[in-house]
Amino acid sequence: MPQELLLLVIPETATNELLLKQHIAKLIQVDAKEIKHISILKRSIDARQKAVKFNLKVSIYLLGEPFQSTKIELPAYRNVSNSQEVIVVGAGPAGLFAALQLIELGLKPIVIERGKDVRGRRRDLKAINVDHIVDEDSNYCFGEGGAGTYSDGKLYTRSKKRGDVTRILELFVAYGASPDILVEAHPHIGTNKLPQIIQDIREKIIEMGGQVLFETRLTDIIIKNNEVQGVVTQKGDTILANKIILATGHSARDIFELLDRKQIFIEAKAFALGVRAEHPQSLIDSIQYSCDYRGEHLPPSPYSIVKQVGGRGMYSFCMCPGGVIAPCATSPGEVVTNGWSPSKRDQATANSGIVVELKLEDFVPFAKFGALAGMEFQKSIEQKAWHLAGETQKVPAQKMVDFTQNKISKNIPKTSYVPGTTSVEMGQVFPGFLTQILREGFVEFGKSMRGFLTNEAVLHAPESRTSSPVRIPRNPETLEHVQIKGLYPCGEGAGYAGGIISAAIDGEQCAMKIGELLK
Repeated sequence: MPQELLLLVIPETATNELLLKQHIAKLIQVDAKEIKHISILKRSIDARQKAVKFNLKVSIYLLGEPFQSTKIELPAYRNVSNSQEVIVVGAGPAGLFAALQLIELGLKPIVIERGKDVRGRRRDLKAINVDHIVDEDSNYCFGEGGAGTYSDGKLYTRSKKRGDVTRILELFVAYGASPDILVEAHPHIGTNKLPQIIQDIREKIIEMGGQVLFETRLTDIIIKNNEVQGVVTQKGDTILANKIILATGHSARDIFELLDRKQIFIEAKAFALGVRAEHPQSLIDSIQYSCDYRGEHLPPSPYSIVKQVGGRGMYSFCMCPGGVIAPCATSPGEVVTNGWSPSKRDQATANSGIVVELKLEDFVPFAKFGALAGMEFQKSIEQKAWHLAGETQKVPAQKMVDFTQNKISKNIPKTSYVPGTTSVEMGQVFPGFLTQILREGFVEFGKSMRGFLTNEAVLHAPESRTSSPVRIPRNPETLEHVQIKGLYPCGEGAGYAGGIISAAIDGEQCAMKIGELLK
């Protein structure tokens, strides 16, 4: 039987197979030549002390002990060409993993996606970055793979109680992700690698008899006697099915409006909103690792910080080490920011959303919009940012210390945000209460992370799509909508997930509930 060990080692040892083998041999008092194989089961960084260490959980196989490398295989999918059909609206992680689960259950998914395939999206992303043109159906949020494809691919989740996180990670590996995601404490695929993985998932869905229809936007849901019958698309086509998984993402405002018009019960949901802060990565490394130079054996450092300010949580969100800031508007006339990192996280800057918890009472000025009040609050800030930035995809920006001191920054250094920046006093973007909390919060952040509060950091506004401003209520037992039979609100857009993994889990669970009914 292999021996398992928990190790605390220096970075040079953790990243060098020979040094690691020598270290373990000394610990278990054997000759290094007797160690046949070392499997790393878990890996994380401990930067609490000045000398940064790696935590490793390893299995050690000695000579004579059986060891066979196991390749993670895809499930035994069956062909579902002639099976009962289920409509899946949206090809983000919730929709794609729902479709894969339906195939496992012997059901035929028909996936409709308003945007383009993962490769075709690239031209539209270039149009946003270079020409400031926003395609309402193909952008950083809409298109094959959803927002996660071109806005990072971080796989860290706190939703382990919701379902089998390991299964989702293993499926990603089976479709081409690095096996390292099974080991790392904060797994990450990278925006540069996700497109091929997403394409391979889509090709498998089609190979097994499912359908994937791109540039096909849902415009109506056919309902009879409070039960779904099918959908209508913008092309005028009708697709019939009495089971629909609605996995449209947190930015599909037209879907929220459609449900509201049809008097399908939805409700306003609180979310968080703020700015995206960018620092030099070297500065974050020096703060987190307590060193002047990170070196080759440590990855670019992330950070995570939470404070209570004015009775509200203010925290870092979607932190991207060695990453860039992207323009994520989904309609003309608005500015939205997000961040992503390539797999190597090798860019010169680090960025993170720094956001404040909102409350339902904050949406009172938009009460006339009913369940869409939070969405209209969100929209108003994004539209204000667009006007302040000259009605382009340039982003309102301000140096961090200047913001805390209510001073307009005389010059904004070049940042990773390609469309460019416009110097603005951020108080013009946000309501007064939110501006005040952000100002006080950054001062508090600076006390906890010495060096964080600096004019080397640039704030970009707004970071507004942290989660859906709407919840689509569903029965917790069946996962069907509380009012409409056969409608399964799913993932981030319905208010039941907060990232790639939790969305994928939710998609699988909705598919399994449908499978139970159709046995």
